[in-house]
Amino acid sequence: MDYTEKALRRVNTFHGIIVDVETDMVRLSNDQITMREVVRHPGGVCVAALDADGRVAMVRQFRYPFQTHLWELPAGKLEPGEEPFPAAQRELSEETGLEAGRWTELGAMYTSPGFSTERLYLYLAEDLRQGEAHPDPNEFLDVARVPLAELLERVDSGELQDAKTVVGLLRTAHLRGIDFPGSV
Repeated sequence: MDYTEKALRRVNTFHGIIVDVETDMVRLSNDQITMREVVRHPGGVCVAALDADGRVAMVRQFRYPFQTHLWELPAGKLEPGEEPFPAAQRELSEETGLEAGRWTELGAMYTSPGFSTERLYLYLAEDLRQGEAHPDPNEFLDVARVPLAELLERVDSGELQDAKTVVGLLRTAHLRGIDFPGSV
């Protein structure tokens, strides 16, 4: 069955700093008319930087929408026209000062396909060299290296709730043949 929805007309648009929001009137496959909101996002990258001791670089930063500090994998949005891999290299260097000698693509993910066009490209970075971090002027974060096994336990307990971090850690563990603590 084809459930494709047909856009009839755009009824509202908001242009923001990072995202644009569109409200469209659409026709459903059953001929009913409804509204769809779409958050247009440029996409981003997320990096699991794994050192030779099995530790992963994590960043802690304040996330305004949730009014709390979160531990996350280094990540950031794509700049206009920027390809994902150079963006991943840039974000890792900016946020942690790390450079990697070996990179592995971990795939991509839709963050919330019910309303957002954001697609995140995930990478594993290894053979790490430490340099100087140079975050954006309004970016304030702490950096720590945490054993992958401990981070997987934090995923299993629900302590780590950031989707890109959870997916990046689980894909890294899978690639390395490490069992997830919650698996049976």
